[in-house]
Amino acid sequence: MTAWTTPADVLQRLRRRWDSGDLLRRLGSGAEWEPIAFGLRAPGAGELAAHLAAAQRWAASWASVPGLRLERRRVGGRLVGVNELPAKVWVDGYDQAWTALGVAAQVEEFVRLLADTQRRAPRLAGWVLAHPLRLLELAPVWGALIDTVGWIDRHAGRPIYLRQVDVAGVDTKFIQRHQGILADLLDLQLAAERVDPAYPRSDFAARYRFRSRPAYLRLRSLDPDRPLAGGYTELTVCRDELVAHPPPHAEVYVVENEITYLAFPPVPDAIAVFGGGYAVSTVEPVCWLDQRQLRYWGDIDTHGFAILDRLRQHFPHARSMLMDRATLLAHESQWVREPKPVVTRLGHLHPDEADLYRDLVEDSLGGAVRLEQERISYAAVVAHLRDSRTGH
Repeated sequence: MTAWTTPADVLQRLRRRWDSGDLLRRLGSGAEWEPIAFGLRAPGAGELAAHLAAAQRWAASWASVPGLRLERRRVGGRLVGVNELPAKVWVDGYDQAWTALGVAAQVEEFVRLLADTQRRAPRLAGWVLAHPLRLLELAPVWGALIDTVGWIDRHAGRPIYLRQVDVAGVDTKFIQRHQGILADLLDLQLAAERVDPAYPRSDFAARYRFRSRPAYLRLRSLDPDRPLAGGYTELTVCRDELVAHPPPHAEVYVVENEITYLAFPPVPDAIAVFGGGYAVSTVEPVCWLDQRQLRYWGDIDTHGFAILDRLRQHFPHARSMLMDRATLLAHESQWVREPKPVVTRLGHLHPDEADLYRDLVEDSLGGAVRLEQERISYAAVVAHLRDSRTGH
C-alpha cells in the first residue's frame, strides 16, 4: 500500500519553517499570519477496502495532534461504505503553530528579547529579526552582549584597551569568546568613523579602534663609547617610542639569532637590533632607518633570504651581511638541513643573492642546505666587520 502521510511528516515540514527562522521573523515584524495548508497522502477507496483496519488506525492518529485543524473528505464505496478521512491539515495561527511544535516557551523568550533590544539598542533590532534562532541560542548572555555594545559605543571615542571595558559580568575572556557576534553588533551600532574597515573582524581591537598590545624592539649599543639613552648598553623599548626618539648611531645591524645578537662584536657608532626571524617585520614602521646604514644578517637558507627580501620592501637600501656564497662554501662542515624550505618569488634580492637563493631552492649544493648564522666562525665575523669598514 502507498505510504500515507503521518502527523510526524507534517510536523517535520512545519519544523523546517521554524528552523529557517521564518515563523519568528514574521511574528517579530508584526506580519499577519498566513494560514498554512499541508495536503495529505490518504487511503483511496481501494486501499480502504483492502486495509480497512490500518486505514482506521491512520485516521485515528490525527485526532490527537494539537494545533492542527483537519479538513476531511468522503472516501468509500459498496464494500466498506462511505468514510470521512483526513485530506488536508491547516495551521490557522501563530498560537496553533507554537502548540503543534511545542515551542511556546522559546517564542515567549524571543518576544521578550526582541522587545528589550528594541528598547535598549534599537539599531540592533534588525539583527534580531534576521537571526531569531541565533538570538535564542545567545539568550543567556544577550543582556551582557547588549551592555557591552552600549558601553563601547559610549566610551570608545578615547584610546583604551579591551581590558578596560567595564561591564558587570563581562571580562576580556567573555569578549574574546563572543568576538564574532560582538563584531556583527558593533558594525550596526557604531558610527561609521568608529569602525576601521581596513581591519577584518578577526582583528577585533584594531577594527573597533581599541589600543593594541604595543610592539617592542630590543637593541644594544655596539659602541662602548656611545651607550644608549640613559647610559644603558641594551634596552627593550616600545616601538612607537623608538620611532619618535631614534638613537643617534649612524649604523644599524638587524640580527636574526638572539645569541649572535648578544655576542655581536663591537662596532663604532652602531647598534644591533634583535630581529627574531620573521619578527623582523616589527622594524618596518621604524622610518628613521631610511637615514641609517642598515645591514641585515640572517641564516643562509631560503627563509633567511625571504626575510631579507621582506625587509627590503620597506628599506631598499638595506644590505646583507655574511649571506653570500663564499661564506657558505667556507663553512661546509657546519651545514645542516633546512626543515621546511620556502619556495617563492623574491623580487628584492640583489643578483648574487638571488643566484644563491635559486641554488638553495634547486638543491644545487645539496639537499636543503642551511648555514645558521651561529655556526659561522666568530673570527670570520670579526674579519668581515673589519674589512667592510676599511673598504677591503
